[in-house]
Amino acid sequence: MCRTKSKLIMIKTIKNSKDSEVEITELMKPINSNFSGKIHGGYILNLMDQIAFACASKYSGKYCVTASVNTVDFLNPVNVGDFLTLKARVNYVGNTSMTVGIRVESENIQSGKKTHCNSSYFVMVAKNEDGSNAEVPKLHLYESEDVRRFIRSKSRLETNKLRKKTYSQESFDYKEHLDELKKYNVHIDPKLLD
Repeated sequence: MCRTKSKLIMIKTIKNSKDSEVEITELMKPINSNFSGKIHGGYILNLMDQIAFACASKYSGKYCVTASVNTVDFLNPVNVGDFLTLKARVNYVGNTSMTVGIRVESENIQSGKKTHCNSSYFVMVAKNEDGSNAEVPKLHLYESEDVRRFIRSKSRLETNKLRKKTYSQESFDYKEHLDELKKYNVHIDPKLLD
């Protein structure tokens, strides 16, 4: 904050995504496995939410909450006995929200082979002590990769907003899609065809 001719001007903090980077590694234990002996996806999601919180809080200097999770595709299973490493960084910032990119890799502790398990994007919102939304620092786009991640995250958010608008109950007309549905493994109830 600085004063000029009795005006208060707020100087916004600027950080780069490296200021937000967090990495955790955990040994995968039998207690977190499913019936097939692989680590339960819900347990991995829990770890992803934890690292998204840590990353967003580190960047913003505030308590943060999860607003949404954008696509979690489990690409490869994680075995009991593997190391699981989660890496997170802020890819995009709005005024009070941040998109945290997360990469999850497993490592076989005997062979050292690393496998990409999934990537996901968590939208986190910074909070003030009274529970209201808090402003977050500006994101310094330092490298071309930072620009790519920012624009990709921005595009993902815009696509989500468009999808919500397009398929809202108020604006969706199912009759426009009945012919399209004939190509799919569905049975359309005759009452919908009237």
